[in-house]
Amino acid sequence: MLPDEPTYAIPPRIAGIRKEGGRVVFTNGCFDLLHPGHVSYLRAARSLGDALVVGLNSDASVRKLKGPSRPVVSEKDRAIVLEALESVDAVVVFAEDTPVRLMRELRPAVYVKGGDYRVEDLPEAKVAAEIRAEVKILPFEPGYSTTTLIEKIRGLHRAPDAPRQR
Repeated sequence: MLPDEPTYAIPPRIAGIRKEGGRVVFTNGCFDLLHPGHVSYLRAARSLGDALVVGLNSDASVRKLKGPSRPVVSEKDRAIVLEALESVDAVVVFAEDTPVRLMRELRPAVYVKGGDYRVEDLPEAKVAAEIRAEVKILPFEPGYSTTTLIEKIRGLHRAPDAPRQR
């Protein structure tokens, strides 16, 4: 970490769990328009340890990853919704392209990603090895996609003279 980089505010409860030998699980993502696939994934991730921390992409990093029309939901509101889930113990917003700096500070026992990723393609996998975190890829739940939801919503707001789809 460079001297001018701020550190992340790791919640004291999470630091305490780790200090007492508990297993902190970490995952990250945009979580723009939370859907049942996300909820199922987060429950499964939480079952791997004593606390689940979600690294949430900032609005700027979501735009960089997904394009100028995203996110649909602001980082503040996405964090509020995630924190309301029983399976999520803490949410930390990060602005970088990847959460590697946050991972180094948090030092989770387990790093989790969904089945649409491969370990060898994750920049976080190298950091996980450095901090001796286990990497788990959870099965992807088909049929749920934020992009598909957004496309469906946009279809509902078509021009008035557009033909109605059935």
